[in-house]
Amino acid sequence: MTPEAPHPDASPADLPQLVEHLFRHHSGRLVASLTRAFGAEHLDLVEDVVQEALLRALRTWPFDAVPDDPLAWLHRVARNLAVDALRRGRIERRAVRNFGERVPECPAAPDAHFAAVELGDDCLRLMFLCCHPSLPPESQVALTLKSLCGFGVREIARALLAKEATVAQRLSRAKERLRQAGATFDLPAGDGVTARLRPVLDVLYLLFNEGYLAHAGSELVRRDLVEEAVRLTGILVEHPATRRPEVHALLALMLLLGARLPARIGDLGALTPAADQDRSAWDREWLRCGFVHFERSIAGATETPFHVEAAIAATHVRAPSDAQTDWPTILRLYDRLLGLRDTPIVRLNRAVAIAKVHGPGPALLAVRAIEQARELRSYHLLPATRGWLHCLAGDPAAAAAAFEEALRHDCSEPERRLLEERLTACRRQSSNIST
Repeated sequence: MTPEAPHPDASPADLPQLVEHLFRHHSGRLVASLTRAFGAEHLDLVEDVVQEALLRALRTWPFDAVPDDPLAWLHRVARNLAVDALRRGRIERRAVRNFGERVPECPAAPDAHFAAVELGDDCLRLMFLCCHPSLPPESQVALTLKSLCGFGVREIARALLAKEATVAQRLSRAKERLRQAGATFDLPAGDGVTARLRPVLDVLYLLFNEGYLAHAGSELVRRDLVEEAVRLTGILVEHPATRRPEVHALLALMLLLGARLPARIGDLGALTPAADQDRSAWDREWLRCGFVHFERSIAGATETPFHVEAAIAATHVRAPSDAQTDWPTILRLYDRLLGLRDTPIVRLNRAVAIAKVHGPGPALLAVRAIEQARELRSYHLLPATRGWLHCLAGDPAAAAAAFEEALRHDCSEPERRLLEERLTACRRQSSNIST
């Protein structure tokens, strides 16, 4: 599932795709590496110069050819832009000389340089910086998605089910708070790692979810985000300071869900519902590793939402088929999850389990109870779930109306195609009934 690296011999027509690949896979690492070099107080500047370096690549590579090492080129250009900006800002000559010594040249094999081998990995340092205790949780998540993952404001708003203006304000305030707090790029000492671990896990959870089910765009799955979330969580379980049961639980959840990705998208990019997936196509190595970490997660005395969600995922993948899934156990697990994380999204997912155990009637009542939740007002899966329940209940007209509502909201193109197919089927069924 590792994404293919961009080829330096790309044709001019392929250059936008190559730069997009570099942005999605490496902008966070570039930001992290340069933040270590220039300091946390220059995070805004670092983000700007990385963006500018990518834009320069789009402008110059069609004429100068793609460099042999595109990532090293981007690192060098961004570094030089940062130094120039600081000089223009009349930074003291001595400080500028120090930057010349502190800022590392990008090595010949940048991927090896950026590869995380310990908690001191630049990306994790940046993540712990973004989860500084001076920031409220919602700002920690937004800042990490922006700085480390390269999300735009609109993407963050979709991932967090928030307004774009709200996200932009959170980002601005978060960076100002970091400056006022004198935050550094050093790892927190002593119990500081423990104090910041939970928001770091929350960010990794959101990062994985956005990759596993993209909220917009031409693709349902963004494998780069899934793999980056797994990579970073894997670093946490390897380090003694963060090798905790809840970290194993989160990694287990990611692996058990991620193992299903090969079967979720058909050859033509169409979404395959869970009930129709070819389970033989699931990634067996990811499943094996997922169960290893799931077993390790139960060593602690505290149960977290990650433990329960991992248990739900494990129950799903253990079943030979959708019909043989232990839905009563899944419903009981959702009831436990509500005691730990009572959110409209959890209640919406629980409604599916209710339908599997008790039928569509009680499930529709559960959906109606959360329809006014602020977080779900623009969430396409709310009316989509309602439409599926009406189908089960034998009411194609109501199902069609729900699918029409779902199509008015933002969603990925594969989801849109599936919703359109279900809408067409419901209209046809409704027409047959009326005639």
